[in-house]
Amino acid sequence: MPSFRILIAAAGLLLAASAPAAPARPAPAKPTAAKPAPTTPVHIELAHLLDEERAERLEPLIETFNDQQKDVRVTLVRRVEGAPAKQINLVTREEYARFMASKASFKPLHEVMREARQPLRTSALSPELTIGLSDGKGRLFALPLAFSTPVLYINKVAFRKAGLNPDTPPKNWADMQEAAGKLADAGSRCPYTTSWPAWIHIDNLSAWNGGEVSDAKGNLVFNSMMQVKHIAMLSTWAKSRYFVYFGRRDEADRRFANGDCAMLTSSSSLFTTLAASNTLEPGVSSLPYHDDLRGAPQNTLADGASLWIANGMNAAETKGVAKFINYVLGPEVQINLTVAGGFLPMTPVARAAAGSKLLENDLIALKVAYAQLHGNSFAPLARVSQNERLHVIVEEELESVWANKKPAKEALDNAVTRGRAVSAALPLPGGKRSQ
Repeated sequence: MPSFRILIAAAGLLLAASAPAAPARPAPAKPTAAKPAPTTPVHIELAHLLDEERAERLEPLIETFNDQQKDVRVTLVRRVEGAPAKQINLVTREEYARFMASKASFKPLHEVMREARQPLRTSALSPELTIGLSDGKGRLFALPLAFSTPVLYINKVAFRKAGLNPDTPPKNWADMQEAAGKLADAGSRCPYTTSWPAWIHIDNLSAWNGGEVSDAKGNLVFNSMMQVKHIAMLSTWAKSRYFVYFGRRDEADRRFANGDCAMLTSSSSLFTTLAASNTLEPGVSSLPYHDDLRGAPQNTLADGASLWIANGMNAAETKGVAKFINYVLGPEVQINLTVAGGFLPMTPVARAAAGSKLLENDLIALKVAYAQLHGNSFAPLARVSQNERLHVIVEEELESVWANKKPAKEALDNAVTRGRAVSAALPLPGGKRSQ
């Protein structure tokens, strides 16, 4: 059926054709309409300290946003130490304490969205991701962008070769030791390795087994019997070559992906990379716990990169940043972050995608991760891995254990003593303890 506008236009043509011809007269000159001045897009910079490979993974997300509208342009820039904050800042887990200490330099996210008249439904976000990023009223001051939690990976081929069942990975550290022995006997030169030692073997080991990193007053206490026993166990594994150390960050991920190691503790987001391998057959299970500790396991911790917004933006920049935040929280980006990046889903749409049967095989690590996070809702008051200087101290002391230069107790005692000065200069951040 023709539209109303088309019918009106057709009627006008008919009336013009049936009317008597009027004497020809010069047509009045039409005033020249002024061309609208081209709008200059608001330029927003997103600063980061990622390595080249990780920065490249962010580029498609930025390019898609820039292609979708004309009034805002976001550019990735590398953050310079000591330079003023950019409009948007990608803050890693290790930088968290430093940014918290300079929180006054940043505008809370909920205020940015309110000033831009954009909705921000904090209640719709996964609560385990907002710990430490929201105020006492539950309002976000930063956005949890790419969070994960540690899990255990196994090389199924190596397990079969050692006579182990790849469908029943080790659940506790005693089972891990037995599996490591059989893998070593079968010829494995690296039965077990780990990435991010401080994050996994201090922060998450403590939370998972009901231990503390600090007491209620903020005093460091991660040298208790439970932590000492765990690090001492890994020390004996290092001596027997059950445990092989490759560095403080994620160097062990590449070793495992290349098939050099049979077991790995690392980030749950790694699974999407491992699953895409044509040479590796990975399995994933929960982080091992100590079965001789009462109440274990409890829950692991969600950590990762978050977005912080600088103070001092003008109205146009505020609106541009709010547009980008809404874009990040949109269904398509959230699903991509979950499916392609393997990160813990922030929104109901992304959580629904993670639960879809169509994605079941691709997101098996997320199911393991969520089962760990939804244990007893134990949120420690401090995390070693969120304080750069303390993190370095702990890694130094752990490396002295792996190198057989110090016993576990001496190393952890030293880390706590050295860490007190750091925590006094830069307060240890943390979440709220759930009741």
